[in-house]
Amino acid sequence: MAPLEPWQRVWIDATTYSADTHSNINCTACHGGQAVEDMDTAHTGLVASPATDAVATCGKCHPDNTPANMNSLHSTLRGYDTVLYERSAPENHAALETMQQNHCNSCHTTCGDCHVSQPNSVGGGLLKGHTFVQTPPMSQTCTACHGSRVKNEYFGLNENIPSDVHFRARMACADCHTGDEIHGTTVAADHRYDRMQGLGCESCHEDQIGVGSGIEQHEIHGTELLSCQTCHSTTYTNCVNCHVEQTDDQQPFYTIEEHSLDFLIGRNPLQNTDRPYRYVPVRHVPVDVNSFSFYGDNLLVNFNRRPTWAYATPHNIQRVTPQTESCTACHGNNDVFLTADKVSPAEQAANASVIVEVAPPLPEGYENRVTGQEAAPAAESGGDFWGGDSAAEATPAVSGDSFWGSEAPAATLPADSFWGGDATDATPTPAGDDRFWSAPDAEPTESSDDAFWGS
Repeated sequence: MAPLEPWQRVWIDATTYSADTHSNINCTACHGGQAVEDMDTAHTGLVASPATDAVATCGKCHPDNTPANMNSLHSTLRGYDTVLYERSAPENHAALETMQQNHCNSCHTTCGDCHVSQPNSVGGGLLKGHTFVQTPPMSQTCTACHGSRVKNEYFGLNENIPSDVHFRARMACADCHTGDEIHGTTVAADHRYDRMQGLGCESCHEDQIGVGSGIEQHEIHGTELLSCQTCHSTTYTNCVNCHVEQTDDQQPFYTIEEHSLDFLIGRNPLQNTDRPYRYVPVRHVPVDVNSFSFYGDNLLVNFNRRPTWAYATPHNIQRVTPQTESCTACHGNNDVFLTADKVSPAEQAANASVIVEVAPPLPEGYENRVTGQEAAPAAESGGDFWGGDSAAEATPAVSGDSFWGSEAPAATLPADSFWGGDATDATPTPAGDDRFWSAPDAEPTESSDDAFWGS
């Protein structure tokens, strides 16, 4: 599809919209203005984005979801405030709020940003000619914002690292991140991990976890020693720092000065009843003591109050990973643990609660066991690393040719799919196809996740 002109991105498809329930509501009920023929008068008091005051607009018909959504992390930036305020001091909060207004607020969402329109990173404009989409299409909304980490991990865009097994099973974000979780609750959350887990691994794999599962590794490790991702995720991105600035004409921009692909296990910095694990994957959040120096000196005066290596739930789950190929892939292997030598001297104090002194030795009485499914490098793997039992299964669920940038036969691509194909004879998509298979008009760009500052 050729790129759309700006006016086409906001053009209302009257035929399609007429079938939408919202077409029974006069435009002025949400957008303001007046229903008269004179254009100047009609547009007086016009509200381009009614969901900015969602309680007064969307809330009239959706009283159950709207108040909660106004308190969600998608709307409030409260997760950012939690971590930035802890690292700073009250006298610096005003400068940090100015920084957020310039660099963060435009990424956080209203109801319409998910259900009616799409972010500028995928072309902007309306999703479906002003038709309201109940479950936002993943590639036009979710991964447009959660791009640089979640999207690359889940889709398998990091070089030589396979996509998540759930992606290959054609699962979309909303299959795990339900509406209740996304919309939030009437009590404001302070952080992304501030609430009980919603759907988790146990929700679908209850019989395969812990004692009684019949899986030797799960029987031995139980449910409180390791998070599932500690064994079943693989290499992910760690960004060392992010610096935000403005150009001379006050256009905000940021620079990531260093990043790497790693997999590291640390002590759980969020250990609690809901997340009891002793060890979890940890990811370096893109912040350093000078990240916001453009807005003032020494703004993060209490930088060491919070770890820079944070609790992580990478979106690159595999059935078989390098750390599951033998007992000693973890036990006694400092390479996969966040030991002090992997933490910069300036951040040692901040990460004291996360750093592992030495990899846990193999317990006495246990012999090293090899699974018999060696995890070869991804580029050479026959299939075990990908979660399958044969080389054939290493191919993504839908033909990957078009995904990786080359042409594929039309018959292998779902119609109007995430993969960008126009075929009409492909396998039907699962129920709720609006959520995943709508193709964006432009390739998403890298953009920050909600965990950008560790939230």
